[in-house]
Amino acid sequence: QVQLVESGGGLVQAGGSLRLSCAASGRTSSNYAMGWFRQASGKEREFVAAISWSGSSTNYANSVKGRFTISRDNAKNTVYLQMNSLKPEDTAVYYCAATSASAMLHWRDSTWYGYWGPGTQVTVSS
Repeated sequence: QVQLVESGGGLVQAGGSLRLSCAASGRTSSNYAMGWFRQASGKEREFVAAISWSGSSTNYANSVKGRFTISRDNAKNTVYLQMNSLKPEDTAVYYCAATSASAMLHWRDSTWYGYWGPGTQVTVSS
């Protein structure tokens, strides 16, 4: 079992930045790839970014490419999402998730993730 807890959400003006963190506990010795998803009110959950266990591979949704950066510190069992140039359409609850799938082609599919955090709210005002 892996427990995930997100932090770092909040209210920010358009153009601003936030850094989300996702702390993992439990069976963290397994080689999990990690992903960030988001869900805006009234919309389906969507993929944001993912990173391999080693951190050598990353994948981003087109909507955030060039603005968001995913990274991880395995010594701290923590994954980060640096969000710059935020837009009102980035407003959502952000979730981190862990997957044992090593193939990048699965990372955008939420059904491949077995562990989820409770989420953290990000609100971007115009």
